[in-house]
Amino acid sequence: MFRILKFINKWFRILIKGRNSYARFIGVKIGEHCRVYITDFGSEPWLIEIGNKVTVTSGVKILTHDGAAWLFKEKKGRRFLYKITVIKNNVFIGVNSIIMPGVVIEDNVIVAAGSVVTKSVPSGSIIGGNPAKIIGDFDTYKKRVIENYISEDDIDYELDYKERILKVLDHEEKAYLK
Repeated sequence: MFRILKFINKWFRILIKGRNSYARFIGVKIGEHCRVYITDFGSEPWLIEIGNKVTVTSGVKILTHDGAAWLFKEKKGRRFLYKITVIKNNVFIGVNSIIMPGVVIEDNVIVAAGSVVTKSVPSGSIIGGNPAKIIGDFDTYKKRVIENYISEDDIDYELDYKERILKVLDHEEKAYLK
């Protein structure tokens, strides 16, 4: 019965106050102007710090402990490792990425979808892969986006969502792998 009430309370809080409010309620330190699309913050949400203007997309896992240490037991018992995981300001974390315990993601970072972030990330980086590596530069990407992508002012918000997206759709296909 308690689990059912806990489940109802969680989803009521999310639906009424939003995911950011729920994250704060369970102990995640979360800044302003964030878009958080997850509700699972693991067993130690109070060990997660998220700065300002951060997007955490769906399927992202932010880890705060090394569960594999549990395998090792000797006369003093099993072993545990807990670490604070920090995501600073102006960060985008792509779908289904995994952020390992103790990682610090500095300011102005993009984490590509599906990345496994095993080490801390310096400011101004674009990272991707498993394990994640630096694959680009934030400022170079920013310049390309500003020069080539549609702006908010150029979108016709009088149209419904589907129509306005189809109106600004980029039809150019991606280049083939070499």
